[in-house]
Amino acid sequence: MIRAVDVIRKKRDGVPLGDDEIDYFLKGCCSGDIPDYQTAAFLMATYFRGMNEKEVFSLTDSMVRSGKVVDLSGIKGTKVDKHSTGGVADTTTLVVCPLVASCGAPIAKMSGRGLGHTGGTLDKLEAIPGMKVSLTLDEFVNIVNSVGISIISQTDDLVPADKKLYSLRDVTATVDSIPLIASSVMSKKIAGGSDVIVLDVKVGKGAFMKDLKDAMTLAKMMVNIGETSGRRTVAVLTDMNQPLGRAIGNSLEVIEACEALKGRGPSELMEVCLALGSYMLILAGIAQSFDIASKLLQDALVSGRGMDKLKEMVKAQGGDINALEDYSLLPQAKIKYELKAQEDFYISELDAEKLGLCAMKLGAGRAKKEDKIDLAVGMVINKKVGDYVSSGESVVTIHGNDERLVEEVLPEIKSAVKTSKQKVAKGKLIHAVVQRGLTQFL
Repeated sequence: MIRAVDVIRKKRDGVPLGDDEIDYFLKGCCSGDIPDYQTAAFLMATYFRGMNEKEVFSLTDSMVRSGKVVDLSGIKGTKVDKHSTGGVADTTTLVVCPLVASCGAPIAKMSGRGLGHTGGTLDKLEAIPGMKVSLTLDEFVNIVNSVGISIISQTDDLVPADKKLYSLRDVTATVDSIPLIASSVMSKKIAGGSDVIVLDVKVGKGAFMKDLKDAMTLAKMMVNIGETSGRRTVAVLTDMNQPLGRAIGNSLEVIEACEALKGRGPSELMEVCLALGSYMLILAGIAQSFDIASKLLQDALVSGRGMDKLKEMVKAQGGDINALEDYSLLPQAKIKYELKAQEDFYISELDAEKLGLCAMKLGAGRAKKEDKIDLAVGMVINKKVGDYVSSGESVVTIHGNDERLVEEVLPEIKSAVKTSKQKVAKGKLIHAVVQRGLTQFL
């Protein structure tokens, strides 16, 4: 007979758990048969003792089976999904997914809402007037079959065990456990039903994983879970020491995504999008090599097919496609404040985490799940690391709706921008690519 206290004791003592023990504990946690205080003890024991690969897969598998697995068999072709572990000015989904879909790979993506710096993909999409992200499964499948892409909210019955565990992790200081992160991310991706999963694992000051070693451990663990579950999986480790794009904030990031799909995107954002998109096309069987995939994506960009695909998706989900051309139809902030240079210098550092938290304080993100987001506010970074700035030039444009909040974040934004009199080299953007049994450092 398995008892919760024995499972906790084994994990506390560093003894690997069996599949039956993990499954028992997770079912009891979800049903309420195992009280929260014992689940909290299990999470803390896991935080300190970790899990081996077999345990992590078993935990993920039990989490997947705690709810419904989305059946995407009604969608023609190899279904592709993409996930980011979260960063600042990370507008990649709104750029790369339409590009990949325009090359023939169906994108059936379920997303969550953002918690932290800025909104998630769903919040950004909801900045588009009329855009619906809560659809039935039949509507979702029909849109992917007819348009080639749909991005919707996760259904309530998708991995309920993750919701239960995360709510306790959040209040027991066990969020930053690599096995628990890996199982949380991958259970939702596997339950989402896609055949291919490309992971964008952020590393740096503005990311959850601050150093490359931890990010690599997480990437390998998630790739192993995906492959063991029968999903072709690749992880790309990308830098998040400074914001990736230039826009931080929901409506502002929609504008940046549209500009990117019109060929006017920031170089760093486009480099990451093309890398992620290339692996999505390779795993989907549409391209045989990275160079071929990259050329397909470039062609889709130059021809405007990627932008057309975004418009098709937005229209199919009830959104006003005019807002993708006339940005005044998107939520607009009442206040625009230019933070200007007082002398000539080079940008030596842009602290992504600080800037992201400033955007959250302006109202662009959530400190708690129930917080309401202001879709109009945020900031645009006009100069990036390595750029030369002349006296009088704008470094950051702050978009706000509350003068008091703008004044409060100004000193923090200033402290996030470090300068140098000497020219500063731009840092590496893509650190490594992880596939099962193969790691390539770039």
